[in-house]
Formats: sequence, structure tokens, C-alpha cells
Amino acid sequence: MARLLQAPPKFHPSEWDIANKMQCASTESQKSRSECMIAESRRLQDEIEKTTRKTQSDVNKKIEQRRDEIKFWKQELDNKVEQIVHETEVLLTFKTRLEKSLESCKEPLDIAQKCLLNRQRRAGIDLVHDEVDQELVKEAEVLQGVIALLERTLEQTNEQIRLNRSAKYNLEMDLKDKFTALMIDDYCASLTNNTPDIRYADNALKIEGNFVSPEDWIDFSNINVEKAEKQRNNSLALRALMDGILSQTASDMRKQRETVNVVFRNRVKEVKDAKNKLETLLAMVMDEAASQEKNIAALKKAIADKEGPVKVAQTRLEARNHRPNVELCYDKVQYRLTSEVQEITKNIQRQDTLAQAETELKALSRRQLSLEEEIQVKENTLYIDEVLCMQMRESVSINNF
Repeated sequence: MARLLQAPPKFHPSEWDIANKMQCASTESQKSRSECMIAESRRLQDEIEKTTRKTQSDVNKKIEQRRDEIKFWKQELDNKVEQIVHETEVLLTFKTRLEKSLESCKEPLDIAQKCLLNRQRRAGIDLVHDEVDQELVKEAEVLQGVIALLERTLEQTNEQIRLNRSAKYNLEMDLKDKFTALMIDDYCASLTNNTPDIRYADNALKIEGNFVSPEDWIDFSNINVEKAEKQRNNSLALRALMDGILSQTASDMRKQRETVNVVFRNRVKEVKDAKNKLETLLAMVMDEAASQEKNIAALKKAIADKEGPVKVAQTRLEARNHRPNVELCYDKVQYRLTSEVQEITKNIQRQDTLAQAETELKALSRRQLSLEEEIQVKENTLYIDEVLCMQMRESVSINNF
């Protein structure tokens, strides 16, 4: 108890002086360290501020450059889409031309086949495989070849249109992504340190597995553009080919059509000439038959006219054969009567040409019938060629599509 109430020890003045000096020195040291820290902090703040501003400025430039890159490729894609769309529209007009040209081939082919079928109805010797038949067969072959060529070209055109549309789809998908990316980067470019809706994003630094390199990004759009350009060039080449095919096929069909028409006209002229000759021969045969009929009538009359004299001469001879005895004399009268009978009989026998004349008349009649039948054959041929075929062919029109 006595120890607890003992007074605290007193220090020596020198100790007090040392303690004060130590407090001053410690305080001055702490102040100096604090001042250094404040100066270092300010320097560091200034450095960080400058670095942050510089980095943010660099990021802003990079964003702006990226926006320019996206805009460039977006413009490239836009231009290529416009080109491929225009080319596809032009190709569709060529497809329409092809379809019209293909449709226009059906009527000429049908008419050529009908002409060949009609000409099978020619009769007799006129059923000949003449130049008209040959050219009609060739025309049908030309038309069938043209139809096959146009159908193949139409298939190629449909496939090219499909490829063009596929290239357009890829471009549009790329454009859609570019548009979205540009909208995002535009938003990023608009952000500042004072923008109200900026926030911390915990996963901002996380790199997803579907990130691509800038080179792959450029290659992707470049490949889409190159594919579209390739299809556009293929389409241009196909259109040039189609233009040539349409022009050449129309020219071939017109040329063959005119060739058939020319041989048709020539054949009709030949048949008409043959028919005219036959009609001339028929008129001649009919005139000859009429003359022969008159000749036969004259022969018959001449024979009939000799009956009286023969009867008179034979009656006289018969009567004089009954003279009696020596009166039955072969006198001049008897001689002359005998001579008269022989002469008239001989003359009558000379007129046996009646049978020959009648034979000739029958032959002329047969010839007349044959000529009439042949003229009918020619008329049938002319009706088929000139009326049925040539008039039907007048409706054929070969146009350039």
C-alpha cells in the first residue's frame, strides 16, 4: 500500500531536454516523409492522369480507325450487293428472253412436222422423198437442236441466278454484321468519362472463344466480295454467251425456214409445170380421140357405102351364070364384073383398119384416163404443198428475243 502511493520518478532536466528534441526530430522526420509521399502521390497522379488520357485518346483513335475500316468494307459490300443485284436483274431479263425464244420454237417445229405428215398424203409417183422433204426434215432437226440448246442454256441460267442470289445472301449477312458492329463502335465512340450510363463490367476482360484475328476478319469480307465478283463475271460471260446463242439460233432458224420456203415454191412450180404439161397432153389426146372417132365413123360409112355396088355386081354375076349353053361365055362383061367384085372386095378388106382404129381409140381412152388420174395426183400434191403447207408456214415468224 505504501508502494502504490509512492510518487512517480522525476526526470533530469537533461532528459527532458533530450525528450523534447527527440519529439521535434521525430515530428520533423514524419512531416518530411509525409511531404515526400504527398509529392510522390501528386507526381504519380499526374503521370497516371497523363497515361490514362493518352491511352483513352489512343483507344478513341483506334475506335475511329476501326469505324473507318468497317465503313470501308461496308461500302465495298454495299457496292458489291448493288452490282450483283443489278446483274441478277439483267440475267432475269435474259432468262425471260430465253423462255420466249424457247416457246417460239414450238410452233415452227409443230408446223414442220405437220408439213411432213401432210406430205405423206401425196399419191402415186408424187409420194417422193424430194428436196422439200429433205429440207423439212433438216428444219425439224435444226429446231429440235435449238430447243435442246436453249433448254441447256436455261438450266445454266437458273443455276447462275441461284449462285448470284447465294453470293448476295452472304454479302447481306456480312453487311448486317458490319452494320451491328458499326452501331456498337459508334456507341463506344460516343462514350466519355461523364456519360451517365457507364458502369463497371466484371467480365469485360474475358476473351470469348469465337474471337477472330483482324486478318481473318478482313479475309472473311474479302472472300465474300471475291466470290460475288466471280459470280458476277460468270454471269456477264453467260449473258454474252446467251446473246450469241439467241442471235445465232434465230439466224439459223430463219435461214432454214427460208430454204424450206424456197424449195417449197420451186417444188410447187415444178408440179404446176408438170400438171400444165399433162393438161396439154390430155387436150391433145382428147383431140386425137375425137379425130379417131370421126375416122372410125368415116370408115364405117365407107364400108356401108360399098354394100350396094357389091350386091349389084354379085347379083349380075349370079344372073349371068344362068345363061344357057354356049351363051355362058366368059365375055368382057363377065370379065369386068368379076374384076369389079374382086376390086370392091379388096377395097373393103383394105378398110380393116377400122379394127385398128378402134384399138387406137381404146388406147387413147386409156391414156386419157391415165392423164386425168395423174393430173388429179398433181392437184392433190398442189393442194397439200401450196394450200395446206405453204399457207400454214406463213404464220411462222422467227423473232430476235
